[in-house]
Amino acid sequence: MSNLVPADDDLPMPANLAILDGRNGGNRAQGTIRQIAADTDIEAVRLWLAEYHDSPHTLRSYRKEAVRLLIWATQYLGKPLSSLTREDFLTYEAFLKHPDGEWINPELPRQGAQRRLFDGPLSPQSIRQTMGILSGLFSYLVEAGYLAGNPLVLRRNKRKSSLDRQATVERYLDQALWKAVLDFIETMPKQTLRESQHYERVRWLFRLLYGASLRVSEAAQAKSSNLVLRRGNWWLKVIGKGGVEGNVPISNELMADLTRYRLFQGLTATPSPTENTPLVLSIAGRTDQFLTATAIYLIVKEVFQRAAQAFADSDPAGAATLLQASTHWLRHTSATHQADAGNDIRYIQKNLRHASIETTAIYLHAEDDRRHAETTAKRTALEGSPDP
Repeated sequence: MSNLVPADDDLPMPANLAILDGRNGGNRAQGTIRQIAADTDIEAVRLWLAEYHDSPHTLRSYRKEAVRLLIWATQYLGKPLSSLTREDFLTYEAFLKHPDGEWINPELPRQGAQRRLFDGPLSPQSIRQTMGILSGLFSYLVEAGYLAGNPLVLRRNKRKSSLDRQATVERYLDQALWKAVLDFIETMPKQTLRESQHYERVRWLFRLLYGASLRVSEAAQAKSSNLVLRRGNWWLKVIGKGGVEGNVPISNELMADLTRYRLFQGLTATPSPTENTPLVLSIAGRTDQFLTATAIYLIVKEVFQRAAQAFADSDPAGAATLLQASTHWLRHTSATHQADAGNDIRYIQKNLRHASIETTAIYLHAEDDRRHAETTAKRTALEGSPDP
């Protein structure tokens, strides 16, 4: 990947521009009136990404997929993005299932010109999401008069199987494993100031993501002035996906955790209505610096991995779960625990800011638990009864 330089603040530029920049791409539109002033693939992709400038989480996700494809196409195939065919995308899907070599080299950094682009094989769900994003990119370029056609419109629409749908709602921690993670956090080193700062931030971050059912991008953007006290109750104003605003109820327990975190950082116990301090501070407690969503994701991921190592012998199944867990699992965990506690599904829908109550319904596991308990109990009784 040495002939590409994917700087952190820009898209990768192919070294051999004459061949790989897309000016002469085989799928370039001819004789059409273009709606964008782009002559190269990089310029065209930048304009597509600019459409999402007001949605940082979406922009970050879409940029990642565009960078991956651009680098793969020019480096792996030796073709510009604007020459990719349906056959090329079939090859790309197969590659996503089994990336190897430098593409997943753990010794390479996650950022910079020589970074690795994958942590390992993508799941079927992630591949579907990737191809959906890229199809959106190509549709945009076709509508813009830059490309003649979208090779991904030929992709067979594989409906999710019931097994796939079930897998998407199993990404949560049960009550016992969640408590084990909280207990593990309490064992983190606190000997030095730096260790204590890290421990206090982790302790608060996990409780915030879980207690407020936040997406990682929402946690990164949250600030003290978003907390509102109404009729004796605390609420957190949240700007979610698509710029949709919502209000999340904050428990007294979570406010107590915030008070502890703020006092440790030398702040007042309760924020003032005009205070713009980030809810999650840098490790040194800087009040003028917001963490990125990526930074929060990596903090949570590291804690899950360390907890998995600690539980490897005593709870191998739990350890395996934690190795897969990420920030979004805490949101799923919060929703599942609310449902298990018997909370009204309409309230859970509002807490998670779901547009459809059907989306919220995937967290209702209690009925399955009861069905399992009754079925196995009756079967046990039958097996234990004497033969007639």
